[in-house]
Amino acid sequence: MATARLFIALYLDADVSRHLARALREKGFDAISAKEIGNAELNDRAQLDYAIAEHRAILTHNAQDFVPLLGEYWQAGKEHYGVIVSQQLSFSELLRRILNLLNTVDADEMKNSFRNLGEFK
Repeated sequence: MATARLFIALYLDADVSRHLARALREKGFDAISAKEIGNAELNDRAQLDYAIAEHRAILTHNAQDFVPLLGEYWQAGKEHYGVIVSQQLSFSELLRRILNLLNTVDADEMKNSFRNLGEFK
């Protein structure tokens, strides 16, 4: 039987600073970056598929490509562990908002959902 995760495990898309993953790990969260693990050159579909395979929500600045992709996955009945989008922000503001999300939304709530970090100002 699989153990449920309380906190969201994060995968940062290639357009998000890899330093954010390190800062989140320093605060005790499970976060990896596409750049850290050699996935920076993957296309958006491959990025999302990697996140799904690893049971991770994906954080991206690329809403214009991920929204239609999520629509395709929904139509096909494919589950995912969440997509989080954010506009380009300063590092400190991005970190603050993602911490707000991680401290208020659990992994079950994030599964198959789409969240905008603008909700977590």
